[in-house]
Amino acid sequence: MSHQWSVFTKPWKEMPLEALADYVASLGFDGIELPVRPGFQIEPDRAEREMPLFARMLSARGLKLMSVASNTSEQIFAACQASGVRILRIMIKADPSIGWMRSMEDWRRRLDALQPLCERYGVTVGIQQHYGFGIYNTMEMRWLLEGLDSRYIGAIWDAAHSALSGEIPEQAIDIIFDKLVMVNLKTAYYARSASGEGDRFLPVFCTEPYGARPWAEAAAALQRRDYRGPICMPAEYTDETNLEAKIRSDFKIAKALFDCVSI
Repeated sequence: MSHQWSVFTKPWKEMPLEALADYVASLGFDGIELPVRPGFQIEPDRAEREMPLFARMLSARGLKLMSVASNTSEQIFAACQASGVRILRIMIKADPSIGWMRSMEDWRRRLDALQPLCERYGVTVGIQQHYGFGIYNTMEMRWLLEGLDSRYIGAIWDAAHSALSGEIPEQAIDIIFDKLVMVNLKTAYYARSASGEGDRFLPVFCTEPYGARPWAEAAAALQRRDYRGPICMPAEYTDETNLEAKIRSDFKIAKALFDCVSI
């Protein structure tokens, strides 16, 4: 089965957009997940004007602007529609001053209020879990999404953050599959903090052979369910030395697992 593969271009924030498009094409991906955030190539207040131009730039190279990571303002929804982007990725944090449960109840109301925008602009908001005080594991993500229309508010399952929460991929994917809109494929493990204070173990994002759970488990679970959605490789490494070699190697491994090509 052939999947649509994108790469999150956060590590290359200083690269001009035309050079970025050429670079991603050289890596062999089908498209890009673009951070539309302050300090990046396209900032939110310029998104409606600049995202469609970048999408056309990518199209000329046979690539797609497959998703964006940004805020949920209406101007971002409009920019996504104008650029042919179907997925807007966000993450959910809790406010310690009011507690986790109340924070999530507030978030569910906010997400419910976004559904008319999703319908109007043809965009799905994808929630990605992330270690820390927020939506950390897959069941928390499932709980948050209950009662929301998965055409509009869905789940982005992240292999690294799932592993950091101690999950087994088969179980996690079974929990969330009917709400799944995209998979993030990266990997990580915990290492003891040098300071010994506060968080005594901190996450280390690494290449596939060294992560807490092998990608083969996630690939098998997704293939059993005939997953056909996009797969994004966030290119996130704690040590960014030889970044290009790392993402090329990880992409080759991932393609072999998911698309049944030889390595």
